[in-house]
Amino acid sequence: MTADSGSRSALYSGWVTHQRLRPRHHRLRYRVFSLLLDIDELPALPRRLRLFSLNRFNLFSLHERDHGDGASSLRAHVDRELQAAGLPIGGAIRLLTMPRILGYAFNPLSVYFCHAIDGELAAILYEVNNTFGERHSYLIEVHGDGRRGGPIAQRCAKRLHVSPFMPLAEMHYDFRIAAPQTESRRLHVGVTASDADGPLLQAGFVAERRTLSDRALAKTVLTHPLLTLRVMAAIHWEALRLLAKGLRIVPKPAPPAHPITVVRNEVP
Repeated sequence: MTADSGSRSALYSGWVTHQRLRPRHHRLRYRVFSLLLDIDELPALPRRLRLFSLNRFNLFSLHERDHGDGASSLRAHVDRELQAAGLPIGGAIRLLTMPRILGYAFNPLSVYFCHAIDGELAAILYEVNNTFGERHSYLIEVHGDGRRGGPIAQRCAKRLHVSPFMPLAEMHYDFRIAAPQTESRRLHVGVTASDADGPLLQAGFVAERRTLSDRALAKTVLTHPLLTLRVMAAIHWEALRLLAKGLRIVPKPAPPAHPITVVRNEVP
């Protein structure tokens, strides 16, 4: 079997942008890549990719304990949350995330595209990690044309404290998604964080699909050296820049009592 024959997993290479709109304008843009991993293919991927491992050290690896509840397999974790929310289970689940590189990873946002057995996109699970070691997920039902490959617009209240410069009270997320499809090479994930006065921060990941192969992974070592370490370094560097612009750190609230927020039957 060739590297992409019959595979629903892929590599996406592109750019992440962040733009803070107030009280001080601040913008950044970084070149990044992510893997789109069909979780049912995970056991087979290391058998055809020498540079990728599951739950083991390698140049690139995915460790299931970095996601979900940190104990269950990804399939078991996501199916359990879908079933508890009354959403379809048993279809394909594809995880968009940055892998560990030489054993290290930090993912501010990982996205699970959860399909029904008939192939339609039933829900998206957004898994958010902050730099305080906390994790919270938002499980949101997909409606209308978004189920069949159209643009997706979703909204939920913000529950987890992420930015030390942004209060949590009365905030919500708006997600704008162009979901990955094998017939389209383009992927887009957009997030706007807003309070009662309007948008505060806009972020996005725009990327092009690549075949997931050892050759493609090796190339990313040159084009995105030590990416996961650079992500964490960039977070702290940008924090210093915001302090220099006069922003002040807000008190950190306690994390939410429940690890997941479920949104159904709501269209922004």
